[in-house]
Amino acid sequence: MLHRIYFSPGMFGFGRLASYDYFVHVERAIGDALRERGDDVATWVVDVAPTASVRRRAARLAELVAHTCEDDNGPVHLVGHSTGGVDVRLVASPGVRLPCSDAELGWLPRLASVTTLSTPHYGTPLASFFATVSGQRMLYALSALTFIALSLGSPPLAAASALVVAIGRIDRAIGLDLRMLDRATDGLLRVLDDARSREVRTYLDAIRQDQGAIVQLTPEAMELYYANVRDRPGVLYQCTASMAPPPSPLAWVRALASPWATLSSTIFTTLWGLTSRYDERYPCRAQPAGEEVESALARAFGRPPSARANDGVVPLRSQLWGRVLWAGFADHLDILGHFDGGPRPEGEPSHVDWLRSGAAFDRQRFVAMTRAIAAGMIAGARSTK
Repeated sequence: MLHRIYFSPGMFGFGRLASYDYFVHVERAIGDALRERGDDVATWVVDVAPTASVRRRAARLAELVAHTCEDDNGPVHLVGHSTGGVDVRLVASPGVRLPCSDAELGWLPRLASVTTLSTPHYGTPLASFFATVSGQRMLYALSALTFIALSLGSPPLAAASALVVAIGRIDRAIGLDLRMLDRATDGLLRVLDDARSREVRTYLDAIRQDQGAIVQLTPEAMELYYANVRDRPGVLYQCTASMAPPPSPLAWVRALASPWATLSSTIFTTLWGLTSRYDERYPCRAQPAGEEVESALARAFGRPPSARANDGVVPLRSQLWGRVLWAGFADHLDILGHFDGGPRPEGEPSHVDWLRSGAAFDRQRFVAMTRAIAAGMIAGARSTK
């Protein structure tokens, strides 16, 4: 059986940018797990503006599937990380109206599974912050740091520090701040070759020009999404549920051994604090989650996680949709394989722990999670067939 798998990136993410593949680890691991079971795999990553409207992103995904999905009646699987999970659910929703032709949705009867990784199904408080002036600068800077840290291992400390300083300036000097932000970003881009610098600059400009998804991912806006988007009958929906330990002074002291680790840990602490904000009117969670889900969470964490538990970007309880295929300690990027992987087999891309969260996510957990994803895809394909 040939499984066609389509990946949709998230808020800080990208598909393939300047020869670096954001999904390189999880795409490879899921593919290997399916091939071990005797199946064939073909994968694609949708190229979307990271913060564009969810509806526009979903249309791009639908078009990609339509143009690459040959008429052989084999199963189609959608995988979305972070915002990408919101995209894939929208594409799969019965009666969806997207800015694409009906013919470009003709493959939907072949859809076997929808997998969402660290997805804000009920919104995230971080999106509310990113909608502010300060938040827009922080989103821009974090996107630059994410790409450069993942592709280089760690960016030059001086340039990275300047970028962090630029996003922390007070709003009344917004014109000066944006110039500082551009200079700091240019300092990071100079460590790349010209071709890659141009690609990354285009990617960052797209974030500045279209931030529709940021408003759409606020807890208030996601109430409308929840009310209108439905699961497609016969399709398997599965998700991961992860959280990082609350930042502590001890964890920060341990990070002092490395200047870059200190900076990364400080950034994560800020993100975790913003994401842990809680509003009883918009609680970013399903009520109730259900006995089966609560039992899975209690097994994974020793007790049911609180409403403030999060992975640094998305509250844990906002990540719950469908069957919980894996739950455990991990931050928002660990789930994709961006963690400290230690020595790796020859030919395997390096793992980079860009967000120092203290979650201690490792290769064993990553393999267990990706194998569970693959098993769900097989089950979904059998059900569809």
